[in-house]
Amino acid sequence: MQNNDLPDRIPPVEVAEAADKGLKLRAQYRRGGTMVGVARARDLKNRKNISEQTIRRMVSYFARHKVDKRAENFGDDENPSTGYIAWLLWGGDAGQKWAEQHKKAMEKAKNEARMRRYKQPHSGSSASP
Repeated sequence: MQNNDLPDRIPPVEVAEAADKGLKLRAQYRRGGTMVGVARARDLKNRKNISEQTIRRMVSYFARHKVDKRAENFGDDENPSTGYIAWLLWGGDAGQKWAEQHKKAMEKAKNEARMRRYKQPHSGSSASP
């Protein structure tokens, strides 16, 4: 769906920076994330246009993995937890916020388009009494 009411599907700089940091930490410590997470990080880092389906996957990832933020070394760049590295690969806190906002905007635009279709006048003749 292309709609002027939707935010840009190109990740913001903060999201790209978090993904880049995740890739660097993963290379340095040889842990954290899956190949899907690495692929996501590369797209985010390179600020590629992200599909609606991928944005929904991001929201789902963050919902499932928010418990990782309770890990002992979450946020520790000197000895990062695997969950912290994975979180960064998906864009970190900035990625979570961006994906959630974008998903809400997509749903709002779809609902508004649906309502416009229902409000269109029906064609046909109406007889006056």
